[in-house]
Amino acid sequence: MFTFPNLLSLLRFPLALLFIKENLVVRALTIALAAATDFFDGYMARKYKSTSRFGTVLDPVADKFFVVIALGIFLIDEKISLPEVCAMLCRDFSVIIFGLYLLGTNNFGKYHFRSIWCGKISTTLQFMVLFALTFNVSLPPYIYGIFIILGLAALVELYLSDRSFIPLELKNRSKKKL
Repeated sequence: MFTFPNLLSLLRFPLALLFIKENLVVRALTIALAAATDFFDGYMARKYKSTSRFGTVLDPVADKFFVVIALGIFLIDEKISLPEVCAMLCRDFSVIIFGLYLLGTNNFGKYHFRSIWCGKISTTLQFMVLFALTFNVSLPPYIYGIFIILGLAALVELYLSDRSFIPLELKNRSKKKL
C-alpha cells in the first residue's frame, strides 16, 4: 500500500495546499513538482512491478485534487473563467459519466481500471496550462476546445479500452460473427 510510487502520488496533496501561497516561484515549483511526481509515480510502479489497485486509484485522485485546487485559486484570482475550468475538467466529467454507466449496468466491479492515453495527454496539457496561468500568459480559446475534444475521446477510449464488462451473451454473438 505505501510503496514509493504511492508516496510520490501522495506528495501532490501537500503540493496543492502549498499552491495556495501567492508567490510566483512557489506556484511554479509546485506545478513542476506535481507534474514530476505524476510522471515518476507511474513509471516507478511499472518499472519495479509495484502497481496496485490502491495506486491505480490514488494517482488520478491526487492529480484531480492538485488540478482542482489550482484551478479554484485561478478562478478566484480571475485568471480563468468558469467555462474554461469546466473545459479543462471535461475528461474528468467523462470519467464520472463512464463510472455512472458502469454502476448503472452493474459492471463497475468487472471493469479493469487503468490509465488511458487521452487522460495522460489531458493531464500533461493541464499542467502546461496551469504553468502558463501562473505566469499570466493569455491562452487562445482553442486550447480549452482541445480539452473538450480530449474529454469526448476519453469517453470513447474508456469504453473501448477494456471490453471485459460487456455481458457474456454479447461477446459470444460477436465471436460467432467472426
